[in-house]
Amino acid sequence: MKIHFTQRASEHLKALPHETQKRIAKKMRFYVFYEDPLQFAEHLVEPREGEYRFRVGDYRIIFDVIGDKIFILAIRKRDKAYRR
Repeated sequence: MKIHFTQRASEHLKALPHETQKRIAKKMRFYVFYEDPLQFAEHLVEPREGEYRFRVGDYRIIFDVIGDKIFILAIRKRDKAYRR
């Protein structure tokens, strides 16, 4: 699978501390290394932005899957990821 960041997700990533950016990038490489990266994802119960999420420390990577592509929609701290 390939990963694509939306403009908004790219902005979220750039706003994070450099060490956090590196940690997220490393974890995303880990996920896409596997044939089925969704085995590491959680399906969101009430998706407002995306169908799935990855957990990277205190951050949640919200995404959708279309074909063989993962579209990263948002990167948020856990305490803000699920607010309505």
